[in-house]
Amino acid sequence: MKKNILILSAGRRVELVQQFFFARSELKMNGEIFGADMSYYAPAVHFTDKYFKLPRISSDDYMECLTGICEENEVDALIPTIDTELPVLSSNKKEIEKSGTKILISDKEVIDLCASKKKTSDFFQKNDIRTPGLISEEDIKNGDLPFPLFIKPDFGSASMNTFLIKNSRELCFFRDYIKDPIVMEFIDGDEYTIDCFVDFNQNIVSIVPRLRIETRGGEVSKAKITLDPQIIKETERILANLKAIGPITLQCIKDKTGKIYFIEINPRFGGGAPISFKAGAHSAKYIYRLLRGEKLTRQIDFKDELVALRYDQTIFLSDVSSKEREEK
Repeated sequence: MKKNILILSAGRRVELVQQFFFARSELKMNGEIFGADMSYYAPAVHFTDKYFKLPRISSDDYMECLTGICEENEVDALIPTIDTELPVLSSNKKEIEKSGTKILISDKEVIDLCASKKKTSDFFQKNDIRTPGLISEEDIKNGDLPFPLFIKPDFGSASMNTFLIKNSRELCFFRDYIKDPIVMEFIDGDEYTIDCFVDFNQNIVSIVPRLRIETRGGEVSKAKITLDPQIIKETERILANLKAIGPITLQCIKDKTGKIYFIEINPRFGGGAPISFKAGAHSAKYIYRLLRGEKLTRQIDFKDELVALRYDQTIFLSDVSSKEREEK
């Protein structure tokens, strides 16, 4: 069976691209794996069958260019990878799918909820999911705050502009420095990322927590699969109320007393998603199987305590003068 896949904003996601090639081979599928990015110098596009250059997501002709690529190349599934493209894609989901391209993205209501850290916190509280308490303007005016605190942008991504706040002076500075900041309790404990996959009917296929041993630039560099039953149970409750589809990445902190605090939901593949692929939750295979009409069942057999140590590699390009001119 032939199924064409297009991975958007491919960037540095070489592992993710490679796992789609592995899935295609394992399932004996035909079709191509395309990569799209605004730059020819995105490493991952050089591991795809074909590269497409897209304009910035904010540009007026982005959607026209994307739908044209999908139609001309008979793209069966579109895979988003970064936060900034999710609102645009969810708003145009019906338009994209008119040509027969299935987009692995939740509906706009879910995307909007997940994009705002404040709305995400409200969602957790509404559904009785433990989450760090938010510090209100009134709390700040009244003083006597429970330092340390944590501050981050309401609409942030990749752990950018997130800071531990130790005193009132730092709080004053970073509230002025960060756009649309939210201030919350600081929870001291182990941080986990939970890679989830939900089918088109909102049925859970897999939930795999992994301990974040070390991160770099907001992305995990060392991790360990940790099939914590308490985290899995709480994640099930979140997904039951979220009504999402496709790959979903959650983050939580387990403090020293064993209490779990959920802090974020990202309705896309996380940067470390291939770690869970290797543990047995192979979402690329799930996507191919859904495209060929299979009904997926809940998967629970994963490699517990699998440790992943990630590192950089270099690729070299030659004769790129024409592409350099295009970039300019």
